[in-house]
Amino acid sequence: MAERKVPHDLARLWRLPIGTRLGRPAELTVDKVVDTAIELADRSGLSGATLPKIAVVLEVTPMSLYRYIGSKDELTALMADAAFGPPPEPAATREQWRPALRQWVRDQFAVFERHPWLVQLPTSGPPRGPNAVGWMDAGLRALRATDADWGTKIGVITVLSGYARQGFLLGAQLAAGRQAADLDEPAALRIYSRELTELIDPQRFPDIAELLGSGLFESVPPPDTADEDFTFGLELVLDGVAGVLDRG
Repeated sequence: MAERKVPHDLARLWRLPIGTRLGRPAELTVDKVVDTAIELADRSGLSGATLPKIAVVLEVTPMSLYRYIGSKDELTALMADAAFGPPPEPAATREQWRPALRQWVRDQFAVFERHPWLVQLPTSGPPRGPNAVGWMDAGLRALRATDADWGTKIGVITVLSGYARQGFLLGAQLAAGRQAADLDEPAALRIYSRELTELIDPQRFPDIAELLGSGLFESVPPPDTADEDFTFGLELVLDGVAGVLDRG
């Protein structure tokens, strides 16, 4: 039977050898290029991790980088897999699916906090790199003791990983908006409430009018409600998962 060839981009993701090793040793490695790109992205966002900027740091020409990454799209795939890293090892207390999945989501959220640029990358397909596959395996492992079929398990971890990503993105964008306006959260909510109250017609938007009249946005929330909001949403999603699993 003919041996199957692994595509070069997938081989680089898994750090498999490509081609022969004859001739002069390479000046760089895939890891060196990717680590440099991640450092630049952490410092300045994705726009700071362009091939010319990476080349300057590594003191090579931009074209020479294609020996190690194949393309710009491949570089971002390599960066994403490396930045996520392997998932934390499941703890002994994670035998029940709910605490295991709760921690799995929070661990992903922590990755986004370390590398905010990750949420800017498009999701172009299922996990392909070793670290991404490792996170997927950890999510499935959390559901091992349930009676859910494979399709349900994939659906559950897809929704939960999407919540981690979107939850971080929403929080970061709201914080950036408040920072641009030089407002803290309570002040921003009070302004929002008072401005909208002037515009809302109770006949057209009866429930919004009732919400604004409740004084919710005028009360002073705790100094940081971002984690509280994320936790509420996460438990809401996990309640939905529980309902699906209970129905078998």
